[in-house]
This record gives sequence, structure tokens and C-alpha cells, in this order.
Amino acid sequence: GFQNASSPLMEQLIFFHDHTLTILILIISIVGFNLFSTMHNTNIDQHMMESQGLELFWTIIPSFILIFIGLPSIRLLYLLDEVYNPAITIKTIGHQWYWSYEYSDFINLEFDSYMIPSNEMKMNMFRLIDVDNRMMVPLNSQVRTLITAADVLHSWTVPSMGIKADAVPGRLNQVNFYTNRPG
Repeated sequence: GFQNASSPLMEQLIFFHDHTLTILILIISIVGFNLFSTMHNTNIDQHMMESQGLELFWTIIPSFILIFIGLPSIRLLYLLDEVYNPAITIKTIGHQWYWSYEYSDFINLEFDSYMIPSNEMKMNMFRLIDVDNRMMVPLNSQVRTLITAADVLHSWTVPSMGIKADAVPGRLNQVNFYTNRPG
């Protein structure tokens, strides 16, 4: 299962996952039924052994299935890379044990975000996930995040929004998202 979607993009990703999973379950069911019936059938039909219609069927139907999966996938890829006019830009820099955030639309608004040590955690906190300073983004606004790293490779991820970007030293990656739910 997925987390509850916090952005329209993640909702579309979940719909695509369900769409593809439905097609795969249908294909597996049909192939499984055919295998089962072939194993338990002792009769041999000459028309099934040398049938041009059957060969045409199992050549054309998979291409239609691939198109049926590929078109929504291409649409979703373009939605992922669509750049809108952002309301705010945040520069995210990955360091070996913490993240730095710079709100470039404001003067001198930057901070570091460290994990909370296990001995300082309260009962309702998540181990190795909760931090001392969280990145705040406005609700119902388009946000652009520029992601890079200072020393080693990192992965900046927000699963409920469908965002995952690699932070690579010397390279600037860009991610756009729209939040429609607080949290």
C-alpha cells in the first residue's frame, strides 16, 4: 500500500499503479487458466496446433496491452517533469549527516536539519526520521526544490507526494510539487 497522497501528482501515480496492476492480474489469470486447462486436457486439436488466427491473436493483443499501459505512463512522465510558475524556491543541500535548506526567495532564511538522537526522542517520534528543524512549504502552492549534495550521494524523498530525487555533488536537480494537504 501507499501512503495517503499529499499532492495531485501522487494521486495520479496511485491511479496508474492500480491501472497497471489490474491489467497484470487479468493477464496472469488468463495465462494461469490456460496453463491449467492445457495440463488437464488430454485431447489434441489440430486447429489449435496450426492456427494462423491464434498466432495473429497472441501477436496483436500484447501490443494493444502495451499501448494501454504505455500511454498513461507517458502522460504521467510529462506531468512529473512539467514546470509551472513556482510560488517559492527552496535549495536543498545534502551533507553526510544532515540537510541544509535555503529559501532563496527570502533574505537570509536558511537552516540545517539534523536527525534527533535516539536518547532525546519522545514517545511519539519516529526513529531516524524525525529532525530538529523541518522544512516548511506553503499549502496549495507550487514549490520548486533545487537539490544538490556537498559531499556524498543522497536521496531526497517525500513518498506521500511522489517525490524522489538524487542529490549528487556538482549537479543541481530540480523537483516541482504542489501540496494539497497539510502534514
